[in-house]
Amino acid sequence: MPPTIGILASGDGWHVRALTSAFERLGCSAVRLDVARLAGRIAARGEVSAGPVEIDSLAALVVRLIPAGSLEQVVFRVDALHLLADGGLPIVNAPRCIERTVDKHWTSRLLHDAGIPTPRTVAAEGFEDALQAYRDLGGDVVVKPLLGSGGRGIFRVSDEDLARRSLRALETQRAIFYLQEFIPHGHSDLRLFVAGGRVAAAARRVAPGWKTNVAAGARAEPHRPRPEEEELALRACRAVGADYAGVDLLEGEDGRLLVVEVNGIPGWSALQGTTSIDLASEVARLVRARVAEGRAAASRG
Repeated sequence: MPPTIGILASGDGWHVRALTSAFERLGCSAVRLDVARLAGRIAARGEVSAGPVEIDSLAALVVRLIPAGSLEQVVFRVDALHLLADGGLPIVNAPRCIERTVDKHWTSRLLHDAGIPTPRTVAAEGFEDALQAYRDLGGDVVVKPLLGSGGRGIFRVSDEDLARRSLRALETQRAIFYLQEFIPHGHSDLRLFVAGGRVAAAARRVAPGWKTNVAAGARAEPHRPRPEEEELALRACRAVGADYAGVDLLEGEDGRLLVVEVNGIPGWSALQGTTSIDLASEVARLVRARVAEGRAAASRG
């Protein structure tokens, strides 16, 4: 009986189809679990369900997407993953990694504590603290949502009056202020795709302005990473506990190489267009190896 791998997502998009095909090529079957159908039941034994899918039948679960939602929705979704992991289901990436990487401040702290170069960063709840952080970071900062991806909600500010007005606007939304020093980087950055302890592919993302997210209009070009770039990406993954991730590097005009983000639920459709390596297969092989490791451990026990 071939192992069945669950793919947690909110639709049948490109990544889900690519992963499904990759698992089938490895002799596995794949089934999509709808994030919105997760439910937790506390009875004779606690369990998590996902609509019609029999979670007990799964050999592993890939978290393809946890969509934006209310705080309660996000907390419950991650709680459900923790319950499944505690019950012995291999999950890629693990819930703890997802918590670390969805929270930019936590990611930045872990990178810093691991000795990995990353931009100076301040996260604050108070307006005055945020305004002082703007000054302390040199008066040229990038303001980002604490939770978010794809470059949405990110802006740069280098004028104190504009900074004051922008931070006041965020204050009305009860946002956490997350500010990073702006690193001049020549309108490009690097995305390295790490899977199973190695860099599988890399791309240079080039944009007409400073914001280099593909979702914001940048284009991805093939890139052959240097050894020091690969080492930084691997160290960043280890710092957050990621089995696979998209690691973003900035090449500062002053020669510095910095890690600015580790995405624990990365997309790779743009990166796939720059390489002949099947990235979905890289993830599928990683998950299949986790299944084999789990079965071997169970047989020894």
